Amino acid sequence: MSGKSSRRAPGEGGLYQRADGRWEGRITTGYSAEGKRRRRKVVARTKREAAERLEVLKRELDAGLSGEASKWTVADWLELWLKDEAAATVRPRTLAVYTQIVRSHLIPALGHYRLRKLEPSHVRGYFLTKIAAGLQPRTVGNHHIVLRRALEIATRYQYVERNVDRLVSAPRAERYESHPLDQDEVGRFLTAARGHPQEALFVLAASTGMRQGEVLGLAWPQVDLDGGYVRISAALSRYGDAFHRGEPKTAKSRRTIAIPLPVVEVLRHHRDRQTLAERRGRDSGMWLGNEWDLVFTGDRGQPLGAHAVYTEFVRLLKSAGVRPVRFHDLRHGAATFLLAQGVDMRVVQEILGHAQISMTADLYSHVVPELQREAANRIGDVLFATR
Repeated sequence: MSGKSSRRAPGEGGLYQRADGRWEGRITTGYSAEGKRRRRKVVARTKREAAERLEVLKRELDAGLSGEASKWTVADWLELWLKDEAAATVRPRTLAVYTQIVRSHLIPALGHYRLRKLEPSHVRGYFLTKIAAGLQPRTVGNHHIVLRRALEIATRYQYVERNVDRLVSAPRAERYESHPLDQDEVGRFLTAARGHPQEALFVLAASTGMRQGEVLGLAWPQVDLDGGYVRISAALSRYGDAFHRGEPKTAKSRRTIAIPLPVVEVLRHHRDRQTLAERRGRDSGMWLGNEWDLVFTGDRGQPLGAHAVYTEFVRLLKSAGVRPVRFHDLRHGAATFLLAQGVDMRVVQEILGHAQISMTADLYSHVVPELQREAANRIGDVLFATR
């Protein structure tokens, strides 16, 4: 009896012509626990084409790629990634954004390609097409991030040999240069907001630098008017046609902020007015309820949407004769004022809830020269006071 095994080793295979005239190639990929041979096959019209396809299969086997994904399209993987990977690792709002990008943009344009046939040129062409269609480079850059993350997981699981998105440069987006309101402009804006139903919202945002979602998600149990503090532990967002109050942006975003005494008084007045509005709403049957006990709500107790707040913000800016800026620029303005008053950069980082002090320093580098000049003048006053 020969000692040679009759088994084919993984990677061995053969070609033969079928009765229908086409050529079929088979390759052994391994054996089951029961000793049954596992094989994959290719079918082509010519022997040469079948041999080429078989060679591709051999290379995939040598690279350790999973046979499970051999026939998947990009659409197949993106949907699987959303369901099994993204849903388990990102916040609900982020998942909603990923889903919108995948289903409205990536799948219609790239979904028909085989996952392992996706090339850098396909991705590059996608970026150029989207920009030509009018999307902003920053928006297309977000698509780039989502696709790269999905393909990174596919690479990790050996569904593909490489992440082709990493081989393509992201569209260059111009960095937004913030031009926050100066002291005079903020004063005029807050004067225009006096007596407005959401005066306290704008006062709090301008004085603390809280993010819009943090302001809208602030609940009364997190407000200590006697101590002069607010505790930020949640943020409000809207997706899937509903409001959601969930975790703030990062772990550092959970913080306690001291608020100035004038802001405390504005919040006291706001609470009294809100209590009166609730009483009247319940008496009239028009009160919708305030399930999260939010500080800032609509006139019937409903959560406030970002768009509605921004509309009022723009209207008040115009009424005050102040140039238009983003709501987020109130945050930048608060940080700039703090730094200009000599508040330590690390304290500003804590107030803003930045994860790293380098982020604070990078965002507000325009303030540093002014601070350096002030510091130099102070040193000069000390060293040469007697000369």
